[in-house]
Amino acid sequence: MAAPLFLGVDGGGTGCRARIEDAAGNPLGAGMGGPATTRLGVPAAMAAVLEACRAAAAEAGLPEAALERCHAGIGLAGVGRRGALEELRALPLPFRSVRFVSDGLAACLGAHGGRDGGIVIAGTGSIGLARVAGAEHRVGGYGFPISDEGSGADLGLRAIRLALRAADGRHPAGALLRAVLERFGGEPTVAVAWMDRASATDYATFAPLVLRHADNGDPDARRTVQDAAEAIDGLARALLERGAPRIALLGGLASAIEAWLAPDVRRRLTPAEGDAVAGALLLAREDAAGS
Repeated sequence: MAAPLFLGVDGGGTGCRARIEDAAGNPLGAGMGGPATTRLGVPAAMAAVLEACRAAAAEAGLPEAALERCHAGIGLAGVGRRGALEELRALPLPFRSVRFVSDGLAACLGAHGGRDGGIVIAGTGSIGLARVAGAEHRVGGYGFPISDEGSGADLGLRAIRLALRAADGRHPAGALLRAVLERFGGEPTVAVAWMDRASATDYATFAPLVLRHADNGDPDARRTVQDAAEAIDGLARALLERGAPRIALLGGLASAIEAWLAPDVRRRLTPAEGDAVAGALLLAREDAAGS
């Protein structure tokens, strides 16, 4: 039988990444695919995963049939949705073995090299997740706008809400709020029309504006960012209370929000050792060793 290969996949809502390694851990090839979340449907998510896997095999100079030699670990957004895991396991997939986990758990494993620890993701959304003594702990991350406090989308929502109050004369119109209103031509009705179609990603486009004005001392921006930081503090503390010995702060807002976090939280932060693909590869190797 041909030597086994190991495949790690990080499938998220904006795209999918795959990497193939040999038994010694040498990277052979990497590939990209389209959005891979079960919110788009399991068939669409797996089509993106397979697209990335085929691209990784091609970069490695391997035929597509080499995927049959791969022990695969696949971190996939939305894997916890009702019925998703059962549907995924029922698919005819080309791998020697396959294990599905959430993209968050894959990121957590990668961040700490498979050891116990937690992550707080501060990006378009937010979530806290840890693995401690084999148990998975999740806090927050139930989706915008009902959750995801401290995220880019949440920053945008709060800034727009204040800007509309300022437009009504119910709040002083400082530099941040004037800048937000300018995005809508100074017309609240334009903001309302935008809201009808806006996604969390659209709201998150306002986060850099809020952070920039906070750095410049705008009081509304500073309060908004401080509230976001307190929400991130809360996610981190909840994981520490559940036994996580260390926390890695990840996501597009991580570097900007870290300076605003409470000292006790900042002291417990550690740099991520690896990414979600590395975490998925750890799972693939774990399964291969147990088979």
